[in-house]
Amino acid sequence: MTDKTIKLEFLPLSEFLGFQNGTIKELAKAFPQSKIISRGDELHLKGSEKEIEKLNEIIEKLLEYFDKYGSLPIEKVKAIIENENHAIDHILNQEDVIVHGNKGLIVKAKTPNQKKLVDAVENHDIVFAIGPAGTGKTYTAVALAVRALKEKSVRKIIITRPAVEAGENLGFLPGDLKEKIDPYLRPIYDALEDMISNDKLKGYLEKNTIEIAPLAYMRGRTLDNAFILLDEAQNTTPMQLKMFLTRMGPSSKIIITGDKSQVDLPKNQKSGLEDAEKKLNKIKGIQFIQLDGSDVVRHPLVVKILEAYEKADF
Repeated sequence: MTDKTIKLEFLPLSEFLGFQNGTIKELAKAFPQSKIISRGDELHLKGSEKEIEKLNEIIEKLLEYFDKYGSLPIEKVKAIIENENHAIDHILNQEDVIVHGNKGLIVKAKTPNQKKLVDAVENHDIVFAIGPAGTGKTYTAVALAVRALKEKSVRKIIITRPAVEAGENLGFLPGDLKEKIDPYLRPIYDALEDMISNDKLKGYLEKNTIEIAPLAYMRGRTLDNAFILLDEAQNTTPMQLKMFLTRMGPSSKIIITGDKSQVDLPKNQKSGLEDAEKKLNKIKGIQFIQLDGSDVVRHPLVVKILEAYEKADF
């Protein structure tokens, strides 16, 4: 007889194990000669060496499915046990799907320019996504980072932004620089919470598998084997953006997002985003993607508001 213990770390166990332990019951039905016991965040298997090897293989597939899609319907448990992988492959190959989030959420490119952004990241190591608020550039970038982590093409995600005040005073907020800037990173956290289960996201953040920090924290580092997102790049200076770009290590990808209409730097300070667009747009391996009002995925009124501001003579 063989004993094996499988650790189910950072998983919402009730969702993985199913209603009334439905996942365990299906496994037990398929392997009646083996014992499968769920205890805390562990699965304990006991049976013949051959059966335990097969059980372990199936549980790994179940974990992979849950990690990718954020849910595990009982019909998918049955399909994986019965080795009907063609049905799962069909879902994997859905057009434009970037990542499967929590509770069946499907994150995909919703506009032609968002699709261009996805394609650019697949074919370039540094991509600039430039466009107004609401065009989905940051959300799409986060989804691409999560996909890379789930597919294990990178070891970690690093998300950063400059600590520039948008008409507000960071100095009066409590805490250190990271604590001051965290509220400004709320859209990033919201996107991550859509795409990764709460328990797993908490584990990733605790282990620095996902690191969210101000741009100043990047100085002096080499960011290797990582998917790196710099948000609000219009508020970097040319020297800050140069510093950030030169942190890039082997096996890394960078997405830089920004909105040139929302620069919060002092009036005499040049934006690093505009500077980079002029200096780097002919370098092979770097791609610039422009998003516009046609990519806005918020309320329809947002498009009209953006158009009104663009036409206004300030």
